[in-house]
Amino acid sequence: MAVTTAGANAFGGREHDVKKVVFASLVGSTIEWYDFFLYGVVAGIVFNKLYFPADDPTISVLLAYATFAVGFVARPLGGLVFGHFGDRIGRKTMLVLTLLLMGGATVLIGLLPTYDQIGILAPILLLVLRVAQGIGIGGEWGGAVLMAYEFAPEHKRGFYASIPQIGLSLGLFMASGVMALLTMLPDEAFMAWGWRTAFIASIVLVVLGTWIRSNIGESPEFKKAKAESRAKDQGLPFVDMIKRYPGNVTLGMGARYIDGVFFNVFAVFSILYLTQYVGLERSFALWTVSGAAIVMVFCIPFFGRLSDRIGRPRTYAMGSALLALSVFPAFALMSSGDPLLVVLGIVLPFGVVYPMCYGPEAALFSDLFDPSVRYTGVSFVYQFSGIFASGITPMIATWLMAANDNDPFWLCTYVVFAGLVSMVCAMLIGRRERR
Repeated sequence: MAVTTAGANAFGGREHDVKKVVFASLVGSTIEWYDFFLYGVVAGIVFNKLYFPADDPTISVLLAYATFAVGFVARPLGGLVFGHFGDRIGRKTMLVLTLLLMGGATVLIGLLPTYDQIGILAPILLLVLRVAQGIGIGGEWGGAVLMAYEFAPEHKRGFYASIPQIGLSLGLFMASGVMALLTMLPDEAFMAWGWRTAFIASIVLVVLGTWIRSNIGESPEFKKAKAESRAKDQGLPFVDMIKRYPGNVTLGMGARYIDGVFFNVFAVFSILYLTQYVGLERSFALWTVSGAAIVMVFCIPFFGRLSDRIGRPRTYAMGSALLALSVFPAFALMSSGDPLLVVLGIVLPFGVVYPMCYGPEAALFSDLFDPSVRYTGVSFVYQFSGIFASGITPMIATWLMAANDNDPFWLCTYVVFAGLVSMVCAMLIGRRERR
């Protein structure tokens, strides 16, 4: 059943402290997601050509998306490592370390020679750096949302924990927006050096984020748990989590399914779909995704606050159902090729409906665990499920399109399946809460 902490309001902290921590979490989260999404945005339009050249363009895209997926495979490792020390040492230190790891890997990607320059070593090094990115974001997400969640008053945890979630939409907007601007360069200049500037510029953001995160305090709930004898005597947080919360772990991963699938279909694969299958300009596709990300900025906290009022499992279940219902109409609009209809086909489901799940998600998962294993718990649920929910989704989408003569019917059916699975899991979480 879901876990709440007695007297949580006592540890909500002063309003100033809460806002300071939430702002620091948001800034750092935005930077980390910007770094992570840059890879996804350029994977199907740059890396397939510069690092995975092949006679068959589909093979090149699949290879590029395979390294994209590797980042998601590495995320559970980052979640476990940083979650372990986050539950033992503290949340704050881990947040600084993950930011440095993520930013360093991103800058190095921007400096990496191509396949034509150093041969097979180029994709190997790209793979190594993508793994480093995955480890960094794997430890980042849990710590960022937990700092906001644990500082907040209990009756506002859905809202405050949703604020760092905005970092996803801001990071996506920055990544796709910057690349949209860069694609306005002549194609030769863009492929030679233009795309690299977006990666190398990350060093400025990392310095800023590290300074901000270094000036916040430690989570009050973590300090209380550390002071208790039971927390001092516990074994490995991961083992403790599995023993005490196996049902919550399973349901949390199931609920996460539609989040990862829907996001990567609309934020990553849609760019390839609109350019390669529909025939629209690359910059138009990128700007459309950027527009959806901006709309999402306002919708995420709205649904986070709604979850405080009507319950997080109920909000999430409703969002899962609506996402499943929206995917067929969305692809029908995108397939039309009409710019206005394409914008509606991405902005409405992705910018407006998707936040109904992503907004309350952080608090929904945090509710499942007590403070002594919470960093490990939320990181494992979010990151391990991300392997099948997020990492392989662009590859699945590419394969389903190719297997069905470039018709998105099978892809949409897969998204519907993911939505139904998540809806059921969210409803079961709600039922466990009421017991």
